[in-house]
Amino acid sequence: MNINGKSHRTIWLHPKNNLVFQIIDQRHLPHRFVIADITTAKEGARAIEEMWVRGAPLIGATAGYSMYLAALEASKSGDFEAYMEDAAKMLLATRPTAINLHWAIKRQQKAIEGVENIEDKVRIALQTAKDICEEDVVISENIGNHGLELIEAISELKSGEVVNILTHCNAGWLATVDWGTATAPIYKAHDKGIKVHVWVDETRPRNQGARITAWELGHHGVPHTVIVDNVGGHLMQHGMVDMCIVGTDRTTYTGDVANKIGTYLKALAANDNGIPFYVALPSTTIDWEISDGLMIPIEERDASEVTYIQGLHEQEIKQVLLTPDSSPAANYAFDVTLARLVTGLITEKGVCEASEKGIRDLFDSK
Repeated sequence: MNINGKSHRTIWLHPKNNLVFQIIDQRHLPHRFVIADITTAKEGARAIEEMWVRGAPLIGATAGYSMYLAALEASKSGDFEAYMEDAAKMLLATRPTAINLHWAIKRQQKAIEGVENIEDKVRIALQTAKDICEEDVVISENIGNHGLELIEAISELKSGEVVNILTHCNAGWLATVDWGTATAPIYKAHDKGIKVHVWVDETRPRNQGARITAWELGHHGVPHTVIVDNVGGHLMQHGMVDMCIVGTDRTTYTGDVANKIGTYLKALAANDNGIPFYVALPSTTIDWEISDGLMIPIEERDASEVTYIQGLHEQEIKQVLLTPDSSPAANYAFDVTLARLVTGLITEKGVCEASEKGIRDLFDSK
């Protein structure tokens, strides 16, 4: 993506020091554009857990590079295998819902398994981290190409009038290495000259829609409007939404979807109003071991994310208390949208039905 005229990805190996990888620290957006250096596996785990990075594909990419740093550290530890096992456990504990985290760690473990020479293990871990990132860019762009066809079809039905798309949270460039998942079709459509407008849910409690999706769309020149989370149903009732596209952190092989809290309610509203509800996902987010979405582990985060809100005041980013000091708060980070509420899954291989048959027909190698 282009930010202020310069092309950026969300994660990359330091151009002058291959012992360091760099990320866009998303905690500071949209008010500050901050690049952070990650120098240890522990720092990588912290970046994931504290949401310096977020979004299932980017979490996976960060885990991939963190496992590379762990290999560097393990090479000096005296017990390479034990060190790597501990590093994997540390990373796995950071975000329980995003399946890409597990996938990337297992991929790194498998890549170096059986390799005798420690220097070779480190070299392979670095290459695997790079491969994870490069593959994610291709996957996201392909999702964009397949989703573009859906937007084009609605545009044609509307005789070229504006296609209004509602999204939730941030499944954009900043949730992946580049392009995004839910936003990739939107960027493709905008770049092709199709008139699109995006309703951007603020997405409490961390406001990734208002803070991040709106920032992305603005830099790309995509018309958009930020709305509070509870407005979506009203817009749908009044014919102001043509389609919904959201992302996912984990999808069962039967088509149930775990995404940022509030997604389920949008799917219910879309279903009640006959509006297509699509989920854009890379195949790396498919959990081939869970059939029932209600069995997906749901992350519960610190209550302070609910009781406080972050914003810019007098050129400083500050936290402001919203609730009474004595009031407890619950902070469930995800909910599950069952397959029956999903119109289709937009993947790198095409669009399929949200069902076991639809997914297996598309990904027959599984």
